[in-house]
Amino acid sequence: MNPKRLQILLLLVITFLAGYFFGVTKVSFEWSHYTPNITVINKEPPTSASLVDFSLFWNVWDKLTTNYYDKSKVDPQKMLYGAINGMVQSVGDPYTMFLPPTQNSNFQNQLAGQFSGIGAELGLKGKQIIVIAPLAGSPAQKMGIKAGDAILKVDGQSTTNWALPDAVNKIRGPKGSIVILSVMHAGDTAVHDLSVTRDTITIKSVNGWVKQIKDIDAINHTLKTSSKGDESIAYIQLSQFGDNTNTDWTVVVNTLYPKMQQMHPKGIILDLRDNPGGYLTDAVFIAGEFLPQGDTVVIQDSGNGQQQPLLVNRPGKFLNIPMIVLINKGSASASEIVSGALRDNKRAQLVGDTSFGKGTIQQAMDLGNGVGLHVTIAKWLTPNGTWVHGKGLTPDVTIALDEKDPSHDTQLEKAIDVLTQ
Repeated sequence: MNPKRLQILLLLVITFLAGYFFGVTKVSFEWSHYTPNITVINKEPPTSASLVDFSLFWNVWDKLTTNYYDKSKVDPQKMLYGAINGMVQSVGDPYTMFLPPTQNSNFQNQLAGQFSGIGAELGLKGKQIIVIAPLAGSPAQKMGIKAGDAILKVDGQSTTNWALPDAVNKIRGPKGSIVILSVMHAGDTAVHDLSVTRDTITIKSVNGWVKQIKDIDAINHTLKTSSKGDESIAYIQLSQFGDNTNTDWTVVVNTLYPKMQQMHPKGIILDLRDNPGGYLTDAVFIAGEFLPQGDTVVIQDSGNGQQQPLLVNRPGKFLNIPMIVLINKGSASASEIVSGALRDNKRAQLVGDTSFGKGTIQQAMDLGNGVGLHVTIAKWLTPNGTWVHGKGLTPDVTIALDEKDPSHDTQLEKAIDVLTQ
């Protein structure tokens, strides 16, 4: 497994206590005429579970395997994973989750920048599966799925009370296959059944350019006005904080830097819209491009009264140029860390919509045999001590996109106006 996957994560991306037994026990199975013969290996419980009576669990296991009418449905491996999943969900945290091999592989592939599916980051609000952000050019985006949309059904199955891994597992699938999503757009009451053809999703984390403002409409953004003469701006779009983000970022920055030295842009726009997050260490790295060494990027709060500030630890290239950060309701987790750090350090203004609001930190653990576990280990605060969880970051300048004319990027336009005032 890539060592980086063992770092602390910030992810979007969710009952029974008895299931804990299986987290520390090796169980082998044999089948004889559809009746499982179970050999338990290493059943010594950890100290934290030493006073738990597991007789009820084994009683239920025995009655289920003995009495259920269709023995072909009694799958010990699924029962094991189900028990563990129920135990993990018992803490009531949607971001603490157990990942069987398929889901764990999908998660790792996504951070690596390639997977097969519809191309939408998912999250939970209450008991509802919602879209944090569709990826640019993805099947989801092409079908009109937007940040904030609720996915009510997948192939006719209600998503109520689904955990995030359940939703991801059901929605992903082989390239060319079709999934039917029942979607309700944010602020709407109508339900739309959308037939989405899955595809290979390749994520390029970083994109950037330096252009005269009058030429920006040639770079996939259309502005209604371009009256800034020969003034120029720099623009960097960051779509996620994944395995290759820091490398991709360095390549783009090293390409832009000499151009900026020549063109002297009025400012730089960091576009974190629809960025669902990723590695915490990457957030600190990216913020370090704009903040001086020693500045606080984020405060990690372990919940026991201990707070640990994470500081900029590298020299950045863009420490003095004026800047704007673009955010929206698809900006979550690590992208909120960067946005909050730049604003609290009085380095940038935020323009766009209120962000998603995910203020917790997860650690990804490899349990062997392809199985993973994500555990929320702390919450994070902005340098000024703000916890964004469930609230998000409110922009300094709030402006929505033009719903009637998607080609008119009103948020980018406003960011340019603020920079060139």
